[in-house]
This record gives sequence, structure tokens and C-alpha cells, in this order.
Amino acid sequence: MKHFTVTLGSTLLFAALLAAPLQAAEEKIWHIKAVHPEGRLLDVKAIDPQGKLHAVKAIEADGNLHMLDIKALVDGKRLPVKILVSADKYAPVKAIGEDGAIFAIKAFTAEGEKLDVKGVSRSGSIIHIKAIGPQGVFYGVKAISPEGRMYDVKGIKMFKERVETKVSGVEVEAHIKALPPAPETLK
Repeated sequence: MKHFTVTLGSTLLFAALLAAPLQAAEEKIWHIKAVHPEGRLLDVKAIDPQGKLHAVKAIEADGNLHMLDIKALVDGKRLPVKILVSADKYAPVKAIGEDGAIFAIKAFTAEGEKLDVKGVSRSGSIIHIKAIGPQGVFYGVKAISPEGRMYDVKGIKMFKERVETKVSGVEVEAHIKALPPAPETLK
């Protein structure tokens, strides 16, 4: 049997670690907006099955600016926003409740018109998310930081299988994240 020596210093360090409160990750909340071709920003909201509106936000944790989670904020909970498995022409973007309830994700014009938010095309493992305006015009969907940085909201496929995972019993095709603009779009 091995023995080890405990010093006063190591005992004090261990006690200090046990007594220290756990710190939550520092977070920054980004807004999710659709960008109208005339430059107006449209709110993007989750709509619960009863028709109540809820915020959709991007979450930056601990200064990680590589990939931000997209969540619907519903009654103090953060619900995942995903692309669901579907045979529709455009891939449905929805929030998923803990009980499997589906929340529509829509962009709202100043006049109160609801626009679908969908995955409209794919480049490899990236699915392009857009709000669909009148006459099928696509509006970019962006995450905007409190300082004014703008990221693209995209669907991300991690596996080749159609069903990426299941969340609360709902089949998910892709995860939704906010990503920095691709370098070629910066030119």
C-alpha cells in the first residue's frame, strides 16, 4: 500500500478549492435578426403551440467567438433550435421543448407579417438559413453582438446520416449555430 505525505500547504490549497464557489461561465447574449434587402432588421422569434412569442438568441460563452449556440428563451429555459428532418423543399428551423413540443421560428416585418425561417440550400456540411420574404426572396439571418459584430446563422451537419440526433424524441437533421462570416464574404 502506498502512502503519501500531506503537507500543510496542500491541505490549505485543497480546502480553499473546496470552499471556493463554482463560477458560472461568463456569457454574452447576441440578438438574432433577419436582414431585409433594404437594410431593416426583422425580429426573429419562437412561437409556442399556444401562439406566445419567445426570444431567440445566440449565446457567447467565455469569449468563445468561433461558434455560438442558438437557443429559444422560453419561461427561463433555453430550448435548442435545430433543423428538423423533413421532406419539405426547405428545411424547417424549429425550437424543441423538453416535452417534444415544436416551436415555429419566424421573422417579423414591421407590419407584423410572419416570414418562415428555413434551411434553403446546402454547401457540404453547412446549411444556409434564410427568412423567406414575399415572392420567395431570401433574407439573411444573422446574430448581432451588443458591440455590433454580425455573424451568419447556419445549420451544421456533423454526420452523413440524415438523422443527426434526436432531441426530446424529435428527429434532428442539423444543429444551428452562429459563425463568423466566411473569409470570401469579407472581400
